Amino acid sequence: EVQLQASGGGLVQAGGSLRLTCAASGFTFDDGAIGWFRQAPGAEREGVACIRSSDSSPYYTDYMKGRVTISSDNAENTVYLQMISLEPEDTAVYYCAADREGLCSLDDYWGQGTQVTVSS
Repeated sequence: EVQLQASGGGLVQAGGSLRLTCAASGFTFDDGAIGWFRQAPGAEREGVACIRSSDSSPYYTDYMKGRVTISSDNAENTVYLQMISLEPEDTAVYYCAADREGLCSLDDYWGQGTQVTVSS
């Protein structure tokens, strides 16, 4: 059974930083792709960042590029999302997700999410 446990969310002022952590079990990073989505109330799901096992390169969505860094500790099966210069528009539930085929659509497995709230 694959489990993705996200943590690290919270309340931060605009301009602040947070680091999210995703602890994965039942899924190793050699298997495919892992990354982060977010979903704000009333909005659609948006991709944030992804790492693919095929090339180990990070991929970032344009609207967060330069403000987020995704990294992984393969030995610990953990992936991180460092976020800086946060804006109120970044307020959302952030989900860790994974994909067996190595696609950054991250369709196969989802964690429970961690709330990020950015105050103005």
